[in-house]
Amino acid sequence: MTVIDRLRAAGCVFAEDEAGLLTAAAHTPAELDTMVQRRVDGEPLEVILGWAEFHGLRITVEPGVFVPRQRSELLVRHATTLAAPGAVVLDLCCGTGALGAAIAAELGDIRLYAADIEPAAVRCARINVAQARGEVFEGDLYTPLPATLRGRVDILVVNAPYVPTDAIAMMPPEARDHEPRVALDGGHDGVDVHRRVAAEAPQWLAPGGHLLIETGENQAASTAEAMAHNGLTPEVITDDDLYATIVVGARG
Repeated sequence: MTVIDRLRAAGCVFAEDEAGLLTAAAHTPAELDTMVQRRVDGEPLEVILGWAEFHGLRITVEPGVFVPRQRSELLVRHATTLAAPGAVVLDLCCGTGALGAAIAAELGDIRLYAADIEPAAVRCARINVAQARGEVFEGDLYTPLPATLRGRVDILVVNAPYVPTDAIAMMPPEARDHEPRVALDGGHDGVDVHRRVAAEAPQWLAPGGHLLIETGENQAASTAEAMAHNGLTPEVITDDDLYATIVVGARG
């Protein structure tokens, strides 16, 4: 059975593309066989390869981290339209740091900070934002950030978990079984972390700054409500092609 046949039999929709990537990455036939078997067993392709493609970048990915999704391009796109040269950008719940790295690659002249609670994610993020000379902190939400950032953040981007707890069991196995629960579980309605982010955001945003949160179609109204409750002016933005939804909250 060929590599393509093995992947197709395992349910990989893009078996031909995945076969090409795995074949290119393997140094020996034995290594290729091991990599294909890992994929057949449900491990994310990006983890096997060690990288994910996002916004034209190769983002370093290691086991046990949240793999960046293409739908997050919507958040990056809007963040870059709002950021002025020299903007202070904070990538909160940064995971691999893909959002911050992409914004920095697009704009160049920014001051980039990122934070995540997962040690593996922080390791990846430090690699991925190195070219942008970004600083990455480990801890829960705003807790590890330097106090000097308070009131200075122009663009606050957040891809926090927004899957309702009871819906995690219905997620694809490669996410459910291989990504950290803390990166998936958004609480009973999927918006628990968004509420926590929005509650403190005004303390960290500069005047005229913006909070951008990726959310689900069913969670968007609640995410917007959390922003409004904390004094931000929210706008819900969707992209049907990416199947993506974000809420942008402006500080006056």
